[in-house]
Amino acid sequence: MRLDQFIANATGLSRKDAKRAIARGAASVQGRPCRDARHKVTEDAEVRLDGERLSLPGPRYLMMNKPAGVVSATTDSDHPTALDLLPSALARDLHIAGRLDRDTTGLLLLTSDGDWSHRVTSPRRDCPKTYQVTLAEPLSAEAAEQLARGVRLRNEDTPTRPAQVRITGDHRIELTISEGRYHQVKRMLAAVGNRVVALHRTRIGPIHLDPDLAPGQYRPLTEPEIRGIG
Repeated sequence: MRLDQFIANATGLSRKDAKRAIARGAASVQGRPCRDARHKVTEDAEVRLDGERLSLPGPRYLMMNKPAGVVSATTDSDHPTALDLLPSALARDLHIAGRLDRDTTGLLLLTSDGDWSHRVTSPRRDCPKTYQVTLAEPLSAEAAEQLARGVRLRNEDTPTRPAQVRITGDHRIELTISEGRYHQVKRMLAAVGNRVVALHRTRIGPIHLDPDLAPGQYRPLTEPEIRGIG
């Protein structure tokens, strides 16, 4: 990576301030002064700023209770993003592992670990996701059986994998799926003649949304939660 990026990641400085520090001669690489912000360094290089050796932070893993109206993106010109809800120093280099629609709430995972997020989202891995679904109409027993067998979505040839369905109220169900197709839950309910009114994700694999997190709040994942994504 570039020297200015290394210093910014290791210190919390902005890239602009890191470049200024490099230009004034405050940085050294492998014991030699370096004034080139574009200089390439490895993650284990000996980089010092004002004589103090810097080290990169380890991978970061967060869960967030995403509120409605927030998009699962790093930047967006029209709407607030999940990363906008984080302090800028914490948000740096994070990406989202398993997106949610703008109007969908609940469990969102954010990380700087690309291999880990791939294990969350890869269609080759069985990483079930559970949703609390509010419906326009009560779900019939026949429709529940269809969802449990797998349904064919509009404009798709392959039916969905079997889902787990639990009726929790007149207009509410808990639905667990093991795929991540585009707008899948909404399209599955449309395929059985119903409509999703509200959607809230509560689980990804072994990770459950912390009930103490209010909408917009977040916390680091625990070590068991991180290791649970195998």
